[in-house]
Formats: sequence, C-alpha cells, structure tokens
Amino acid sequence: MYRFNPYRDQLVIQKLSDHFPDVVQFHERSSDMLCVTVGNEFIHDLLLFLRNDADLQFNFLTTLCGMHYPETNQLGVVYHLHSFVNNHRIRIKTATDQEQATVPTITTIWPAANWMEREAYDFFGIIFDGHPNLKRILNMDDMTDFPLRKDFPLEDQTREDKDDSMFGR
Repeated sequence: MYRFNPYRDQLVIQKLSDHFPDVVQFHERSSDMLCVTVGNEFIHDLLLFLRNDADLQFNFLTTLCGMHYPETNQLGVVYHLHSFVNNHRIRIKTATDQEQATVPTITTIWPAANWMEREAYDFFGIIFDGHPNLKRILNMDDMTDFPLRKDFPLEDQTREDKDDSMFGR
C-alpha cells in the first residue's frame, strides 16, 4: 500500500535542485503525490536522473499522457513514475508550444513509453523527437486533426436537421 512520506518528497526536491539548478519551474503536492513542472528541454535528462539515482530509483514509468492548454496555446506531457524500492510516486509535467509541439522521446529510458508516446501523438499531435516509430495507432492514418485537443469539434457543424435553440445556443 502506498503511504505519503514527506521525507521522500523533500529528498526528491533537494536532489533535483542540486543536480538541476533553475530547471524546476514549480513543485507542489497535488492530491496524493509530488508534482514537479520542468522545461521541455530538460525532461529527458531529468527523467534519466530520477531513474538512475541510487536514493530515488524511480524505475517504473506508470503512465505518460498528453495535455492541451488552449488558454496558453500549449501542449503538455505528464509522466507518472513509481519507485518500487522506496514505494514512492511522482508526477512530472512539461509543456511545449502548440505550433511546434516537440518533446524528446523517453523510449531510450523506458522502452514501454513507445506506445504511450504514439498515443499522445495520435490524440494530441505531440511529436516525440527521436521516437523509433512515431505513427498513428488508434485513429485513421489519413486523419489530420487530433481528437483530444480541446478545440476539436465535438459535433458535425454541417448538420441542418438539428435545432440548437433547445440547448440555449
């Protein structure tokens, strides 16, 4: 069973501050785990450090998913890591410009990230630089939009048989 350990959170922040000064943009305890926000250009090195550090040992990538922030015109990637040795979890966030949505791949750190990165590409349009086989896996190959972006139309705008006045529009 996972239990909150404030010492572990402090250790992670201290180690990241020591090895990556001025890289951590923001950190907080959100719900049940430490959440750290870093710049896109440092994400690969930071995740590699978290995996390889003898005290931290975040050896398992639980999940990787995309995010869309339309108010800032950015796309983001969220990584959830778990240290089985220390029974500690952490959430790492990074963001990139929506027009040039490129994030370094972490398939060299955790090969299991392969399909997770392909899914984030498929649904959000995030390019994972250095990915071995970045292509759509769930949507049609000829699809040009990214359906999990918040600006993706949910309804067919060409329908004429629908009365929007019933829905306050």
